[in-house]
Amino acid sequence: MRRAQRYYPIIPVLVAYAMLLGYGLLFPGKWQLVAQLAFYCTLGQAFNLFMGMTGYVDFGYVAFIGIGTYGMAISIYYLYDKGLGLFIVVIGFILAAIFSTLLSLAVGAVALRLRGAYFAIATIGVNEGFRYLIEGARIWNGADGIIFSLHLKKAVGRETMMVLSTFWADVLVFTVAIAAAVLTLVFMRNKVGYALMALRMDEDAAKVMGINVTKYKIIAFITSATLAGLLGAAAWALKLTYIYPVDAFAIHYTVEAIIIVLLGGAGTLMGPIVGGLIYGVAKYFLAIVLPGFQLLIFAPIIITIIVIFPEGTVGILKKRVMGTALQKYII
Repeated sequence: MRRAQRYYPIIPVLVAYAMLLGYGLLFPGKWQLVAQLAFYCTLGQAFNLFMGMTGYVDFGYVAFIGIGTYGMAISIYYLYDKGLGLFIVVIGFILAAIFSTLLSLAVGAVALRLRGAYFAIATIGVNEGFRYLIEGARIWNGADGIIFSLHLKKAVGRETMMVLSTFWADVLVFTVAIAAAVLTLVFMRNKVGYALMALRMDEDAAKVMGINVTKYKIIAFITSATLAGLLGAAAWALKLTYIYPVDAFAIHYTVEAIIIVLLGGAGTLMGPIVGGLIYGVAKYFLAIVLPGFQLLIFAPIIITIIVIFPEGTVGILKKRVMGTALQKYII
């Protein structure tokens, strides 16, 4: 029983995602808003698994989303006429996971030897360098991108393609979000999480204590990157059915991930969900109320919230429920 209680914090996470999905199903007119919120929550959940647990800020994180999108695009673009049907989507997710994992291994082998600003600068360089490599060497059609809507239509049929792009792609985003939350909780409740917590507090002290910090940083880095690849395959490739390097590797998605994690609370389980909802809802309604001025208004609002709640909204909540019956549900 006590062992089961260790995993109680996943309950509010599942409830939050179920409520968000249920709202979208009950009010179809708001489905695009729900899809946007799901994307932001998943982005924060996956990014938090590395940044929140290690304290390292990966400014090149969008590269993993982009390469995951290419994994799905390549599967559909080149296998659409092989009679595989929906299995090309399964292959696409497998390629997305493989591509993002391999890229994270290559990046991590170099960048994770660095710390602080040096790590952040190195990851920015990797993201931009990889984008220009694809464009300059004309890998996967280069700057022309890959448009595969017709290929997907031929592979699975028009009706299936429409449902896949307008509904199931978003449901798969929820699936990635839940997987990221479960993995985060498993890390937190096991040796990996304790090691990551130690290196986040003081990496040198963690080394002195005998913790192999490089090993655990790589584990968190690869896991976070693989989830990002799966997110790209679902939210971008299946949803949009096209990809261009300039869009796939746009750094502002990384900036949004950082904001979401800080808003909700870095290193917390519920933080990315709360941060994603705050960010997504505010961005959506400000774009409606103040079109053209939303960024001007949005920036000071975000800064104010982060200054007032330096530990994030969930970080404050954790302190409030300390010693109460709710404590076992909020971490």
